Amino acid sequence: QVQLVESGGGLVQTGGSLRLSCAASGRTFSTYTMGWFRQAPGKAREFVAAISWSGRSTYNSDSIKGRFTISSDNAKNTVYLQMNNLKPEDTAVYYCAARFSISTGPPSASAPYSYWGQGTQVTVSS
Repeated sequence: QVQLVESGGGLVQTGGSLRLSCAASGRTFSTYTMGWFRQAPGKAREFVAAISWSGRSTYNSDSIKGRFTISSDNAKNTVYLQMNNLKPEDTAVYYCAARFSISTGPPSASAPYSYWGQGTQVTVSS
């Protein structure tokens, strides 16, 4: 059974940094694309970033470009989201997700993601 467990969320001031981790288990993920999504209260779930398990390909939302970096450590079966220069509008629950890399649709689409973590809260105070 696939499990995705996020960690690293918390409360930070505007301009601060956090690093989220997503520990994956239960399967060989070499054929998967891993994504980060977020959902703020009263808003739809939003794509943040994605990475092929090899790390060769990354995809980023325009809203976080230049501030967030997605990376992976295959040896640890872990995907990271380094978040710098955080803004109050980044406040949300952040979810890690996994999909087969050959699934149809862009990496930013949430529907092809088969597995989701429970989410970790990120709160940025002004």
